[in-house]
Amino acid sequence: MKYWLVLSILFLGIVVSAQNQGEIEKQIDEIIKELTLEEKVKMCHAQSKFSSPGVERLGIPEIWMSDGPHGVRAEIEWDSWSYAGWTNDSCTAFPALTCLASTFNPDLAYKYGVAIGEEARYRKKDILLGPGVNIYRTPLNGRNFEYMGEDPYLASVMCVPYIKGVQTNGVAACVKHYALNNQEVWRGHINVKISDRALHEIYLPAYKAAVREGGVWSIMGAYNKYNGQHTSHHEVLINGILKGAWAFDGVVVTDWGSAHDTREAALNGLDIEMGTGTDGLTSSTENAYDHYYLAKPFLELLKSGEIDESVVDDKVRRILRLMYRTNMDKNRPFGRKANQLHFNVAREVAQEGIVLLKNNKSFLPLNPETTQTIAVIGENATRMMTVGGGSSELKTVHEISPLHGIQQRFTNANIIHSMGYASGPSQYGRVIPSDLDQDSLKQAAIETAKKADVVLFVGGLNKNHEQDCENGDRKSLNLPFGQDELLDEIVAVNKNVVVVLVSGNAVAMPWQAKAKAIVQAWYLGSESGYAIADVLSGDVNPSGKLPFSFPVKLEDNGAHAFDELSYPGDGTDQVYKEDILVGYRWHDTKKIKPLYAFGYGLSYTTFKINSASVNAEEFKAGDEISLSVELSNVGQMAGSEVLQVYVRDEKSSVMRPHKELKGFKKVQLAAGQTQTIELSVAVDSFAFYDENNNDWKLEKGNYQLLIGTASNNIKKTIKVAVK
Repeated sequence: MKYWLVLSILFLGIVVSAQNQGEIEKQIDEIIKELTLEEKVKMCHAQSKFSSPGVERLGIPEIWMSDGPHGVRAEIEWDSWSYAGWTNDSCTAFPALTCLASTFNPDLAYKYGVAIGEEARYRKKDILLGPGVNIYRTPLNGRNFEYMGEDPYLASVMCVPYIKGVQTNGVAACVKHYALNNQEVWRGHINVKISDRALHEIYLPAYKAAVREGGVWSIMGAYNKYNGQHTSHHEVLINGILKGAWAFDGVVVTDWGSAHDTREAALNGLDIEMGTGTDGLTSSTENAYDHYYLAKPFLELLKSGEIDESVVDDKVRRILRLMYRTNMDKNRPFGRKANQLHFNVAREVAQEGIVLLKNNKSFLPLNPETTQTIAVIGENATRMMTVGGGSSELKTVHEISPLHGIQQRFTNANIIHSMGYASGPSQYGRVIPSDLDQDSLKQAAIETAKKADVVLFVGGLNKNHEQDCENGDRKSLNLPFGQDELLDEIVAVNKNVVVVLVSGNAVAMPWQAKAKAIVQAWYLGSESGYAIADVLSGDVNPSGKLPFSFPVKLEDNGAHAFDELSYPGDGTDQVYKEDILVGYRWHDTKKIKPLYAFGYGLSYTTFKINSASVNAEEFKAGDEISLSVELSNVGQMAGSEVLQVYVRDEKSSVMRPHKELKGFKKVQLAAGQTQTIELSVAVDSFAFYDENNNDWKLEKGNYQLLIGTASNNIKKTIKVAVK
């Protein structure tokens, strides 16, 4: 093929569709023939902190990437981790993915994906590094706020529309961190030991759904090891499962610095290596990008014949395929920068994701026209939560604080504010204490509480190191910075206390019984304060459901019910001793009552499940079970409820959890309305992973369909038989 013909292929563009995919593959083969070995290798590793090179000679473009799952990160300098100081790189900060999961609303996940994808496209990004779908195994994990909770089915259902939404913009979603990156402590080297059942039943389903149902174009490897091998170039996880069994046709990208060996990276499925312990070109030749594992060392092995050229050809083919889907697609849309439509999406996700945990005697909502004195206490009432947290930190156009949102909605009230406690500034990898006097802040807050008719305590965690932050796990389940003690003293002087928790993790609540109401508010992004005020005022009826269990104490969580080898490990190895019993599976099966259960969330109205039925009593493999559930809103306010369908195997040849989520649907009803809701559950989803045969096994026998509104609030049970 002549040089001019290669250029014509690249610049004319080809519309990627089922009809012409074969033609594109032929064009890719022709381009590969024109590339030198050096050019091929060059495409497989970084050229800057967030880009990999193209081929200038043929007009093949660079690939540009950006964090993160909640917004498009500000521009980073070419060759350092410093911010570039641009003035046009502000974004919409969308709610963290724990909040998105709490909506139990796949349609909203699609809107979220479209909006964030538009911003990535406008900023000329080709890969958006998200969503994160690692499983919430321990409430201490510093990055849980970036993920979608403890249940593999929920994470699967919610990540697929997010991916599709992003990719409508000609931007590749990059699902991360594949796989078993479920803690930040020792993340770079900890070797995870886990049963095949737990791997396939709990920790891989969301990735499988992302590939097979979401059609995701890229996957990010993880830092940790699995069975002695680093996961970013893993023979079983990547060659055997991802690219083998699941037939993933996209690109595997390292997490930044997660490559460790040239031969393994070459032969075990890694396609693009990023961030490998260098500072690019600024220090020395040996520390340059062309000394990455997939750079000159890779080239030398190819030239010597120790590695066949077909290996690099496969990597380049995948990279070019990604380009035809993104920066070489002529029909790619142009995207849109942060705008009111995107802020509206962020606010809607925040509204639907907020979870009402407690509401004693319908204390909430507060009358928005009240003239009472409202004390807003807590550092989180004013602290920016889009900064900090590691790679997901954002430079947003605006961030509405909870205090500002409350002031804007309760305009007739006398609103007074006190900081209450101070956490110190946010700095990656370090804890920096506040230089403010904590005792003075506490005493001022108590005096403020005495003057108020109602106290809104806005506390929780933040994005500081060893809170909800990358590269460090929490040290305790309790609230930090003296908040538990402060709350005890506030409720002693004021009985009307509402606690608004801003966090991405479960916390202990020794003060729970004394609070009138508790609201789980997550990290809500640009529109945070408005969304919180929407719920507190009753303008929005809360409908969020917890995507993970809140244990009463840390030892009630499965990962912490054993010795240190289970969490955090011994510094070398870690064994997932709770096996498949993660989250509510552990609480239910071991009969350990949670503080708040998975799937739980209150409303300002009341719902009643009147009846439930199925379309037959006997089913076989491949069938879909159709359920009809009659739901009534018997309260005085319109609202939304999430119907949840769990499955229990009455008799199994192996240990099974007490129940597992296999279906859900969010339903909006007017006050007094009754509606029959149709749901479906796949019989094949009843299967377990059979370690004897290394495959899924569906056993005949009797099963129960458990229909309710939380994992611990089952209202109807239907028995079915699988033949």
